[in-house]
Amino acid sequence: MSQEFRGSYTVTITPFTEDRSAIDYAAWQRFLDWQLQVGVPGIIILGTTGEFLTISDAERRAFVDATVKHVAGRIPVMVGSMNAYTPNAVRYSKEAQDLGADGLMIAPPYYYTPTEDEIFNYYRAINEAVAIPIMLYNNPVTTNVDMSSKLVTRMTNNLENIRYIKEASQDVGRIHDIVDETQGLMNVFAGERIVESFLLGAVGYVNPYGNYIPLASTKIWDYLVEGRIEDAKKIQRLISKFDHIIAAGHPTYGHQCYSKALAGAVGYPVGDVRDPITTFRALGEEGHQRLSEIMAVIRELDALMIELGGKRAAA
Repeated sequence: MSQEFRGSYTVTITPFTEDRSAIDYAAWQRFLDWQLQVGVPGIIILGTTGEFLTISDAERRAFVDATVKHVAGRIPVMVGSMNAYTPNAVRYSKEAQDLGADGLMIAPPYYYTPTEDEIFNYYRAINEAVAIPIMLYNNPVTTNVDMSSKLVTRMTNNLENIRYIKEASQDVGRIHDIVDETQGLMNVFAGERIVESFLLGAVGYVNPYGNYIPLASTKIWDYLVEGRIEDAKKIQRLISKFDHIIAAGHPTYGHQCYSKALAGAVGYPVGDVRDPITTFRALGEEGHQRLSEIMAVIRELDALMIELGGKRAAA
């Protein structure tokens, strides 16, 4: 397992055609070229932002294949391969590896609220089926499972491919616990609170904002590594405003809906979300008002990015 992941990885949308019946590959190639041009260090497809639960098996295989081929080794491509049924998660993971994925991001079995032994056995089955790095995805809000630092340490010590975790438990102190208890063997990617996570030992960031401000959300991590902590804080203060605007609406609108609308607003249309998530179109005036508010913040961010480095937030 020679691949090393570092920096701010865009966890991407999945682009759909106008009627949402199919993946829009022309839009996807434009989107990927944008990410590459800006200098995003890696992408993660078919995560929560990528609406993985709405993707058929045939779509999954074709999408992974097309992504790997288009990126062509220029940056790492990680694939979300979680499923509530262990054999499906194993199958998705092995398929992604066979198609050329560089790594996997895998949440624990959702809905069932499994025990720690059940979670361990799930990941062990996947670990035994692949030879590429696995990033655990700890997101209790969506999975109803909170993987403790003790469990993460157990998996790190016993499963050789598990060396990364997206820590999104909303307990930023967990990052320190994981790094400490695994003696630095586990590489933590922030799921939120970017600056604080870095200062506690995170090595990267799983980043939904890269879908519409890829330069700014990439540079924030670069600045942290360079020691430009105050500059990173300035970016984070503006990014945090996006969350407040979005969260003021119905929670199921979420980042999927607005990430797609905002990608379109900055020049990269990628369609709308699939059911059951509320579409941006269905939001009507409310959606356009929130979009307008977020675009105003993006203009603030543009001015800041030009001041800091000479390029706009979306580049």
